[in-house]
Amino acid sequence: MARLNISCILLEFYQYKDEVLMNKKILLIATILFVFTLCTLSFGQYRPSVFSIPAPDFSLYDINGKMLKLSSQKGNPVVIFFGTTWCPACRAEMPYYKALYEKYAKRGLKFLYIDINESAKRVTRFAKENSFPYIVLLDSDGSVANNYSITGVPTLFLIDKQGNIIGASHRVVDLPINELFPVKK
Repeated sequence: MARLNISCILLEFYQYKDEVLMNKKILLIATILFVFTLCTLSFGQYRPSVFSIPAPDFSLYDINGKMLKLSSQKGNPVVIFFGTTWCPACRAEMPYYKALYEKYAKRGLKFLYIDINESAKRVTRFAKENSFPYIVLLDSDGSVANNYSITGVPTLFLIDKQGNIIGASHRVVDLPINELFPVKK
């Protein structure tokens, strides 16, 4: 009888041990799959956003004191560049923004540079020093940047002819320009 009890206990122990090992293997596989899924999904995290929502309208003064209303640009596609004079990343994007201007301004794409929370004097000097060929607007209180949920600069928006935002990015190269100007093959 004692021998039978020991055999039963040993059998239960080995079954329990096998069950624990199986559960550990299942847990390990589930963890690996979870981590793999997170890694796979995170690769798309920094891709430029492509969507279509109405662009918030605004009225801002340019560096020459002239008022510009975004809705007055309806019928033309528009690129908006939110930046500041002190931002190194903004300065790094300027050559690409100018190149985009040179390529597409003649095709009807309008370009707006919106400086956030800086004086007109400082922004005017910055625009002249850098030979900005596009309209430079002053968001002196940051309200337009707030309406566009700007959390960092540079931030760019691509707006279609109907006034809808169809792209947002921190880099010029990531804007979906081909949505407006398809590449001819």
